[in-house]
Amino acid sequence: MAKMEVKTSLLDNMIGVGDMVLLEPLNEETFINNLKKRFDHSEIYTYIGSVVISVNPYRSLPIYSPEKVEEYRNRNFYELSPHIFALSDEAYRSLRDQDKDQCILITGESGAGKTAFGNAKTVRNDNSSRFGKYMDIEFDFKGDPLGGVISNYLLEKSRVVKQPRGERNFHVFYQLLSGASEELLNKLKLERDFSRYNYLSLDSAKVNGVDDAANFRTVRNAMQIVGFMDHEAESVLAVVAAVLKLGNIEFKPESRVNGLDESKIKDKNELKEICELTGIDQSVLERAFSFRTVEAKQEKVSTTLNVAQAYYARDALAKNLYSRLFSWLVNRINESIKAQTKVRKKVMGVLDIYGFEIFEDNSFEQFIINYCNEKLQQIFIELTLKEEQEEYIREDIEWTHIDYFNNAIICDLIENNTNGILAMLDEECLRPGTVTDETFLEKLNQVCATHQHFESRMSKCSRFLNDTSLPHSCFRIQHYAGKVLYQVEGFVDKNNDLLYRDLSQAMWKASHALIKSLFPEGNPAKINLKRPPTAGSQFKASVATLMKNLQTKNPNYIRCIKPNDKKAAHIFNEALVCHQIRYLGLLENVRVRRAGYAFRQAYEPCLERYKMLCKQTWPHWKGPARSGVEVLFNELEIPVEEYSFGRSKIFIRNPRTLFKLEDLRKQRLEDLATLIQKIYRGWKCRTHFLLMKKSQIVIAAWYRRYAQQKRYQQTKSSALVIQSYIRGWKARKILRELKHQKRCKEAVTTIAAYWHGTQARRELKRLKEEARRKHAVAVIWAYWLGLKVRREYRKFFRANAGKKIYEFTLQRIVQKYFLEMKNKMPSLSPIDKNWPSRPYLFLDSTHKELKRIFHLWRCKKYRDQFTDQQKLIYEEKLEASELFKDKKALYPSSVGQPFQGAYLEINKNPKYKKLKDAIEEKIIIAEVVNKINRANGKSTSRIFLLTNNNLLLADQKSGQIKSEVPLVDVTKVSMSSQNDGFFAVHLKEGSEAASKGDFLFSSDHLIEMATKLYRTTLSQTKQKLNIEISDEFLVQFRQDKVCVKFIQGNQKNGSVPTCKRKNNRLLEVAVP
Repeated sequence: MAKMEVKTSLLDNMIGVGDMVLLEPLNEETFINNLKKRFDHSEIYTYIGSVVISVNPYRSLPIYSPEKVEEYRNRNFYELSPHIFALSDEAYRSLRDQDKDQCILITGESGAGKTAFGNAKTVRNDNSSRFGKYMDIEFDFKGDPLGGVISNYLLEKSRVVKQPRGERNFHVFYQLLSGASEELLNKLKLERDFSRYNYLSLDSAKVNGVDDAANFRTVRNAMQIVGFMDHEAESVLAVVAAVLKLGNIEFKPESRVNGLDESKIKDKNELKEICELTGIDQSVLERAFSFRTVEAKQEKVSTTLNVAQAYYARDALAKNLYSRLFSWLVNRINESIKAQTKVRKKVMGVLDIYGFEIFEDNSFEQFIINYCNEKLQQIFIELTLKEEQEEYIREDIEWTHIDYFNNAIICDLIENNTNGILAMLDEECLRPGTVTDETFLEKLNQVCATHQHFESRMSKCSRFLNDTSLPHSCFRIQHYAGKVLYQVEGFVDKNNDLLYRDLSQAMWKASHALIKSLFPEGNPAKINLKRPPTAGSQFKASVATLMKNLQTKNPNYIRCIKPNDKKAAHIFNEALVCHQIRYLGLLENVRVRRAGYAFRQAYEPCLERYKMLCKQTWPHWKGPARSGVEVLFNELEIPVEEYSFGRSKIFIRNPRTLFKLEDLRKQRLEDLATLIQKIYRGWKCRTHFLLMKKSQIVIAAWYRRYAQQKRYQQTKSSALVIQSYIRGWKARKILRELKHQKRCKEAVTTIAAYWHGTQARRELKRLKEEARRKHAVAVIWAYWLGLKVRREYRKFFRANAGKKIYEFTLQRIVQKYFLEMKNKMPSLSPIDKNWPSRPYLFLDSTHKELKRIFHLWRCKKYRDQFTDQQKLIYEEKLEASELFKDKKALYPSSVGQPFQGAYLEINKNPKYKKLKDAIEEKIIIAEVVNKINRANGKSTSRIFLLTNNNLLLADQKSGQIKSEVPLVDVTKVSMSSQNDGFFAVHLKEGSEAASKGDFLFSSDHLIEMATKLYRTTLSQTKQKLNIEISDEFLVQFRQDKVCVKFIQGNQKNGSVPTCKRKNNRLLEVAVP
C-alpha cells in the first residue's frame, strides 16, 4: 500500500475548496457541489472558518490512525487539510495553555448514537438519539483528564407507549427480548416473542444489519465496565421488564350504582407478574389504576377513573418509570466517572444534541427540539460574530457592521414569558375548566395572529384572512431553517406530563429498592400539594441553563450531515443534503464569516508559501516576516483594497485574490521544478562518470595483481613437481638396497627355523605315544565306576522320581524369581510406584505381599531421616494441600518451596531490635508484604508478623508497629483462583481493628502465609478459619464495600499482576 501523501497546507492539492469561506461563487448549488466533490474523493471534512462540517462516509477510512493523531498534534488549525483532529487539538491546546474552558457543539444527523436506553429507529435513522446530552470533561492544570459529568435533556418518553409508523421503541426492549438467556427471561417473566407486547411496534421490529442479541451482550459488558454491580444491572432490567408488561394491562368499562363509569382490569395475571417484579402489593396497584385521590388543603376526594383515564394513567406510569430510570442511569454513570479530587479543574464541554426535525407529522417533541436548535443557532451566530470582532480588534483591523438574520424574534415567539407559545401552553394547562388542544390553538390565534413568523388557518399573516392551505388543528412557524407545520394534537397532555399521586405512592411502597428510589414524592411524609412544573417549562429552564453554560466557554462547532438514508457508502443524495444544509444554517454561517475578510494567515507561513513569487524574497528573506509580505504584495501589484495588514496576520478580502496567488505559485513551482530537474540530471551524470572512471582504475589494479599471483603459482607448482620426482628416484634406489640386505638375513633365519621344527616334531610324536598308553587305562577304570553308579541310581530313581523332579523344578523357579526380583527392585523413594511384573500366576499373592512389605519398609527408612522440625513442615505442607490443591493456580509452584516462616531473621538483624523488644510472643511468620492502598490501588511495603495470638503490621524502614489485630477478630481470608499473590484479611465487624476496614495484601509466599494463619487460628480459637477462593469478592474499606475483581490481561511490567482502582466500587487486578 502506497504511503499517503502528507499535506503541509489547507491549500495544497486541494479537492474542491477545503474552507467554504473561499467558495466562489457562493450559493446553495455550489455549496452542495463542493461537498459532493470532496465526498467522492473520500474528503469527508470541510471547514467554514473554524467550524467543521462532517459528512458520514458509512465506511472505514484510514484517517484515524495513531500516526494521523501525531500529524495533527500541536499544528496550526489551517496548516493541514480539514480534519476533526485539528479542531480537537486546537480546543485542547486552548484549554491547557490559555486556561480557557472549551465547548464542542455537535449538531446535525451523524447517525452514530450508541445508547441502548436512549436511542431508537426512526424513519431517517436506524440509531437516532432521542435525547440531548451534554458532558463536561474535567482536566487538571497539566491537561490530564480527571473525570466528567453528563447531563441529559428531554428524553422522548412518549415513544415508550407509542411509535410512529415505520419506527421502533427504544433499543433496549428489543435487545432484552433477543439477547437475554431463557433463565433471565423466566426470572423477568418475559417471552421472546415481540408480538406479545403492546408497547412494541411490529412493522419495524427487525432492522436490517442490526443484531439485537449481540448488542444486548455489549450493553451488559458496558455496564460492567462502567462499574455496575450485578444486582444493579438486574434491577435495571427488572424495571425495563415492568415497563414492557405495563403495556399489556387492559381495562373494561363497568357502571356503578350511582351512574358513574369506572374501569376494571380485564386480565389480572399481567398485573400479578408486575407486582411480583416490583414488590408492590397487588391490591394497592390495582386501586391506583381505578381511583384518583385529589387533595386540597385538609380535604381528600377520591374519584373513579373511566377506561380512557385508566389507559392515560397506565401510559403516564410507563413513561415516568422509564424516563426516571434513564435519569438514574445517567446519575449512576456520573458517580463512576466523576473526578475524585477537589482541586480546581479546567473544563471541556461536549454537546451532542438532536438536530432540527421536520417530519410529516410534527408534534410537541419536534416543537421543543426545534426551539432548542433556534437557541443554539442564536448563540452560534452571536459567538461567531463575537469571535470575528475579537480577532479584528486583536489584529487592529477596522470592524465593519455585518448584516445577518437574527432569529431572536423566533426565540421570543416561543419563550416570551408573557405571550410566548410555551407561556400560553402552560397557562392553558393550569386554567380551570375544559382545556383541550383546540382551546390552546384558539389562544395562539388570538395572541400570535399578527406575528410575522406564525401562521395558522386563521392567521392574519397568511396570504388571505382565512388560509385554507393549512389543515385544521395545526399551526406553522417560520424557523431559521424553514417552515415547520405542527399538529396541535397532544400538546396539552404532553406538556402536563401528569402522573397521579396514587401511582407515585404505590411505586414508593415497592420493595424493589430502585423503583422506590425513583418516586421520592410518593412518600406520605413528604406530600407536596404544589403542582409540578410542566414539561415545557422544565425544558425551557434547562435550555436557559445550557445557554448560560455555553456562553462561559469558548465554542467549537461540528456540523454532521448524512449523505443518504440508506447508510450506504459512495451515495450522495443532494436533496437530503440540501435539506440539512438549510436547517443547519450553513450558508448563513459562511456569509457571516466572509462578510469582512474571507481569508487570514500569519505572516510567517504566508511568506514561506509565496516567497518564490518575488526575486527579493526568494530564496531567503532576511528581515521581519511582515516586511517580506509587504514587499511580496507590492511586487505582485495586488490592489490595496483587497488586503489589510494586521498585527500578526495578513487579511485577504476576496477569495479570487487568494486563488490568483495560488495559480501564480503553482506556475512558479513548475518552473522551479524544471530548473531543479535540470541541475539534478547534470549532477547525476557527472557523478556517474567520475564513479565509472574510479571503478576502471580499481578494476585494472586488481587485474594486474591477479595476473602476477597466477604466474607465481604456476612457477611454484612446476618447481614442486620436479623436486618430488628427484626425491622419489633417490628413495627407490635406497629401498632396493635395503630389500637385498633383508633377503640375505631372512634366508639364514628360515633354514634355522626348519631345522628346529623338525627336532620339535620328533619329540612331540614320542610324547604323544607315551600319553596315549596312560590314558587308555584311566578311561577303562572310569567307565567301570560309572556303570556301578548307574546301576545303583536306577534302583533309587524308580521309587522317588516324580516328587523329586517337582520339588527340584519348583525350587529352581522360586530361586530364579528371587534373583530376578533382586535385580529389578525400584528406588527407595516412597512416591515411586514402579514394581516388577508378576512372572507366574501361582506367585500372585506372594508378589503383592512382597510389594506391600517393601513399600512399608522404604517409607519407614524415609521417615527415620526426618527431624522434628521437618515433620512439622510436612504437616503444614499436607494442610496446604487440603486447602489449596486444585483450587488455587499458585499452589503447584509452592510445593517444592520449604516453609521458612521467619524470612527477615528479626532476632539477628539489629535494624529490627526495637520491633523485637516490642513483641513478647513467639514469631511464626516475619515477611515483607505489599499492602494495597484502599484509595488508589497502589502498594506500600509492610512487615507482616504472625504470633500465637496476634497479627501485626510494621513499617519496613523504622520497624514501628502500624496495626495489631487479635486472631479472634480475623473472620475470613479471600483470594483468587489465579496465579497471583493477592489476598484479603477480613475482620469482624464492630471490632476495634476493623475501624479502617479489611486488609488487602500481595505476597510472594501466599500459600505459606495463609496455611500458617489457618493453623494458628485453629490452634488458638478452636475454630476453622474460612478460606474463600473466588475471582470476585467484596472487601470493606471504611464505610464502603468494594468489589475486588481479577481479570486476565497483558502486563507492561512482565508477569507481575497489577492492581488499579477503577471507580468507587471496583478494584481491578490484572493477572497475566
